Amino acid sequence: MARPDPPEFLKRTGQKYTEPPDIDLTKPSIARVYSYFLGGKDHFAADRDMANYAEGVVPGVTDLALGNRAFVQRAARYLATEAGIEQYLDIGSGLPTDGNVHEVVHESTPHGRVVYVDKDPMVLAHARALLADNNTTIVLKADLTAPKAVLQEAVATGLIDLDRPVALMLGGILHHLQDDEDPGGITRELCEALAPGSHLVISHFCCPDAARSPKSAKRAAALEKAFMEKLGHGLWRGREDILSYFQGWPLVRPGLVPLNDWRPLPKESAQAGNYVMPPRNKHIIIGGIAKKP
Repeated sequence: MARPDPPEFLKRTGQKYTEPPDIDLTKPSIARVYSYFLGGKDHFAADRDMANYAEGVVPGVTDLALGNRAFVQRAARYLATEAGIEQYLDIGSGLPTDGNVHEVVHESTPHGRVVYVDKDPMVLAHARALLADNNTTIVLKADLTAPKAVLQEAVATGLIDLDRPVALMLGGILHHLQDDEDPGGITRELCEALAPGSHLVISHFCCPDAARSPKSAKRAAALEKAFMEKLGHGLWRGREDILSYFQGWPLVRPGLVPLNDWRPLPKESAQAGNYVMPPRNKHIIIGGIAKKP
């Protein structure tokens, strides 16, 4: 088998490339697949094959990645400018791209503290290189399926104080947990540790009601089949299941809605977050923000 070219971030930072023992480059990684969808450069052939396969199954699947990133950017801006949140725990953050959460937050809150959490070794190496000179932002290696460890590691950084409001950001990550991994229980454990006034951000693949939206439901089912075949994870859940992850906390207006409909920016806006998904895939990914009473 031909040896793959070093990832772009290693070329840029001058680091020596050695193939990590815990990465199988013949299998796609969701972080690298999303990097490809978002126009990034840190991916391998298996990741591109997965992305292109999904795009062939449902044209426009790239919309989901772009729409999700834009939603997370708008959410971060809302939390920093309107909700007054100063500390952020972003789990499953993925490979850095333009308009990262810490960059959006620091536009209005330069002292805002951001802890990224991911388990992908490439994400960790790339993000640490990017954040080498940043003392308000850090990336941790931890797994969402071990929420207690995530919280302990985040607090140990000194950037997260659980006695004060925190923005818990779960953008596009819960749908990569299988039902038997108990995404609801994991979210509940994380949320129970947060102080009143904390906010929870979730975006999630959604399978609409087939009777009301047959075309969207068919697209969702086709994409779920493609993701499960190629990645082994990626579930399109119903709206009520997704709503349950918000722990009954009051939702910030406009509620749990298609990502396009969550406080959209004017098309002419130059701010991060102004991407608008085409209508064809609008209803198969939804999101919202809730505030802990």
